[in-house]
Amino acid sequence: MPNPPELLSPFSAPPGGVMTDEVGVITGELELRTECDEHGRVFVWVRYAEADEWYRLGACEVTLHDIRDHEVLHRALLGALHRPQG
Repeated sequence: MPNPPELLSPFSAPPGGVMTDEVGVITGELELRTECDEHGRVFVWVRYAEADEWYRLGACEVTLHDIRDHEVLHRALLGALHRPQG
């Protein structure tokens, strides 16, 4: 089965929120989107849950050696970002 070029996951922002390139810190219920192109470049965005506007996480740009690792990277980012306050 081929690796999906785009992955989406809902999450709750960690304490202090998530820093974006365009608008600074966003908080609350968010969605993570990662896209991997044919060269292994991964681009990362977040948005408020079900909103239209996506914001880049420029600090998360990476190039994978093997594009099959896209899903693993997505899950790792989600694990780092999804730390709801409790």
